[in-house]
Amino acid sequence: MRLPEGEPAVRDWRFVSAGRLVDQLLERAGAARDRALVIAVDGRSASGKSTLAALIAQHVDGAVIVHTDDLAWHEPYFRWGHLLRDGVLAPLREGRGVELRPPQWVARSRGGAITVPQGAGVVVIEGVGATQREVTGLVDAAVWVQSDFSLAEQRGIARDIANGQNGAPEEAAAFWHEWMNEELAFLRRDRPWERADLVVAGTPPPSIATDEVAVADGPLTAA
Repeated sequence: MRLPEGEPAVRDWRFVSAGRLVDQLLERAGAARDRALVIAVDGRSASGKSTLAALIAQHVDGAVIVHTDDLAWHEPYFRWGHLLRDGVLAPLREGRGVELRPPQWVARSRGGAITVPQGAGVVVIEGVGATQREVTGLVDAAVWVQSDFSLAEQRGIARDIANGQNGAPEEAAAFWHEWMNEELAFLRRDRPWERADLVVAGTPPPSIATDEVAVADGPLTAA
């Protein structure tokens, strides 16, 4: 697996069912009284975070997913951690629901809100920077999704083109590389894999069964 400099590679994966993975996450999250448990799924762009978040939600009745892309919408690159901390995680920690219209939503007349109903049992925060240092102590279980960097780039650009995001194919590729310059610098500073309770393979080993997930214990630190 090709990884950017600084991110340690998992050498020994174990293969588990999706249900067992969720059980392990909930075990690491522990128990909470009168508030939601927060599971944060972090990883590089197009690593498989959204797929994993959806998988977790499928196995936890009533789980709510919050995408950090909604917080980051029209915000400066990776300078929206205060919105995640103060607008989403702090209310959840106090046992309250979330009804957040980020400043850029208001300024640009985007409708709706980021919502989590009061009484939700599990909230999954998904996105690059979901476990960033700014939210330390407000997440119950952290996952780092490790993925081959080249394959993630290929599927990320292909996804954006298929979804009609960021213009024509050439423009989509140019935007991807602009984003990567910021993302790589942010992750080199923040090093979220060093705070992961579990690591999940977003690029699964070839030998894995279709109904299994490759997982390893965190955190990941340099040898």
